[in-house]
Amino acid sequence: MGSHDLVIRNARLVDGTGAPARDGVDIAVVGGVITEVAPGLSGRGRREIDASGLVVTPGFVDIHTHFDGQATWDPVLAPSSVHGVTSIVMGNCGVGFAPAKPTPEVHDWLIGMLEGVEDIPGTALAEGLTWDWETFPDYLDALDRRHYAIDVATQVAHAPLRAYVMGERGADLNEAPSVDELMRMATAVREGMRAGALGFTTSRTFVHRTRDGAFLGTRFSSADELIALGTAMAESGSGVIQLISDAYQSTDTEYARAEMDLMAQLALSTGRPLSMTVQQPEMLPDRWREMGEWVDRNVAKGAKLATQVAVRPIGILQGLTASANPLLVCPSYQEIATRPLPDVVAALRDPERRSRIATEHAAAMEKLEGLAADVFGSFYKLFPMENPVNYEPKKSDSVAARAQAAGRPVIEFLIDLMIEENGNRLLYKPLFNFSHGNLDDVREMLMRKNAVIGLSDAGAHCGAISDGSFPTTALALWTRDRHEDGRLPIELMVNHLTQRTASHVGWFDRGVVAPGYLADLNVIDMNTLGAAPPHIVHDLPAGGRRLVQDASGYRFTIKGGTVTFQDGQHTGELPGRLVRGTRRGPH
Repeated sequence: MGSHDLVIRNARLVDGTGAPARDGVDIAVVGGVITEVAPGLSGRGRREIDASGLVVTPGFVDIHTHFDGQATWDPVLAPSSVHGVTSIVMGNCGVGFAPAKPTPEVHDWLIGMLEGVEDIPGTALAEGLTWDWETFPDYLDALDRRHYAIDVATQVAHAPLRAYVMGERGADLNEAPSVDELMRMATAVREGMRAGALGFTTSRTFVHRTRDGAFLGTRFSSADELIALGTAMAESGSGVIQLISDAYQSTDTEYARAEMDLMAQLALSTGRPLSMTVQQPEMLPDRWREMGEWVDRNVAKGAKLATQVAVRPIGILQGLTASANPLLVCPSYQEIATRPLPDVVAALRDPERRSRIATEHAAAMEKLEGLAADVFGSFYKLFPMENPVNYEPKKSDSVAARAQAAGRPVIEFLIDLMIEENGNRLLYKPLFNFSHGNLDDVREMLMRKNAVIGLSDAGAHCGAISDGSFPTTALALWTRDRHEDGRLPIELMVNHLTQRTASHVGWFDRGVVAPGYLADLNVIDMNTLGAAPPHIVHDLPAGGRRLVQDASGYRFTIKGGTVTFQDGQHTGELPGRLVRGTRRGPH
C-alpha cells in the first residue's frame, strides 16, 4: 500500500499564487489535503497520475453563480463542474430562495423573481425546489444534507429577505422598511452569518425584473438600509458584500457618481470587502475604466473594493431554441413560435411568411430603442456561433456583413442561418465588453490589481447565456489562442481563477497548490483545452430548457483528493459539501 492517497507526477505546476510555472513537479495528497509539492517525491500513491506534458492548477473558484435552486436537486452542478470549477458561491445579485414564508404565494413570487431576473425556467423551479426550509439557516441546513461534485456556499440575498420581513411591501422599490422591519432584517442577516453565510448581496439595476416585469424592491434601497444590513453582516468579523449597480451603464453621470459614493461608503463603514459588477456598454465605452480608477483611489484610502469583471464579451445566444431571437418582435413569427421545432423550421421556409417577417421586423425596429433595439436588431454585431467557438469575432463575420457580401436581404439571410442544423443553430450577440470590436479593453480589465473574475452567472440565464465556461476561456483564449501581443501570462489567469477569488470571499484553505491546502486540482492538457459550442438540452425538472457547454482538455478534476471528472466525464464521486463561512488556511 502506498504512503500517499494520490500522487501526481511530472507536472508543469501553475500554483495559483502568480509565481512562475515550475516543471517536473510531483504533488502528494493524503486525507484530501496536499502534503508535499516537490520534484521526485518518494513513496507511492494508492493512485498515481502521470502529468507529463500537462499543466496542474488549483481547482477553480467561481464566486458569481446562481445555482441557488439547482443545488437543491442536482449534485453535479454542471456546467461549472465540467470546466474545472471545484468551489462555487451562490446567492449573488440580491436574489435567492431564502428566507421564504412557507406559503404557495411566496414560493411562486420567489420563483417568478428568479425566472425574470436570471432566466431560470419557472416550471423547472416549481417542480425541482424542495422547499425544506423557511429561514436562511434552514436553507443552509437543507444544502448541508446534500452531497455534490463541488463545494457550494451562499450569501444572504436582499430581495427575499425584504419580502420575508416586509411582505408585499418588500417587493416595492418605493417602499422603505420601518425601523422595526430594518431591525428584524438585520437580525436575520446576523443569524445567516452565524449559520455560515459568506456575505450579503443586493441589486440596484433596472435590468433585474421579475417574471411580471416589476423592478426588484432593492433597486433604490437607501444608504441607511444598506449600511444597517452590511454592519449586521460585519459584526461576525467576516463576510463580503456583492452587488450590481447601474453605475457602469447609466448615462446620468451624477447618478453614477452617487452610486459609486454609496458603494465606497458601504465598504468603508463596514470594513468588509465589496465587489460590484463592471462591464463595458457600447454607449459608455470608458465608464469601466473610470470605475476601475475610482476603486484604486478608494482602496488607497482603506476601502476594500474590487471590480467583478468578465473574461470575454457578455452576450446573449439567440436562435429558435433559445429565449430570444430577432424574429420575436414579428407577429408572423409569434404565431408559429410555440409549435414543435420541425414545424417552425418548415413555416420559416415559406417565402410569403419570410416576406411578412421582413416587413414586420423593419417596422418594429423603428419603435424600439436602447437594450431592446440592441437585442432584436444590431445585426452588425450578431455572429454565427462557430466550432471552435470564437469569442472575438471580426466585423466581417457578422450576420450583416455576411448578408451584404452574399448580396441578400439581412432578414432572409438570418432566417436561413437559424433554420440550419434542423433549427438548432445558435447566434452570438456581444452586448457588453465589445465596444471596439475586440477584447483589448477586457485585457486591461483583467490586468487591474483590484479586479476579480466573476459574472459567470452559472446556473442562470438558461436559454440565453452560457458563461459557466468562463474558466476555460480564461485559460484557452488569454494564454494560448489570442495573438501574441494580446495574450496574458498563464500564471496571472490561474491566479485570477483560484487564489484571488478564493481569498476575496475569505477562503484561505484553497486556491493554491502547496502543502496544507485542500487537494482541489485540475490536470489540464493545454493543447486541447477548449469549450465546445453551447447547445440546448431539456434536462431540468419538468423538462426545463437550459444551455450547456462541454469542455475538452481537462484530463482530471480533483476535489479534496478525489477524482470527480476524467476526460470530461463525471466519475460518480460526490465529495463536495456545503461550506459554511470563511476558512482559515492552510491546514
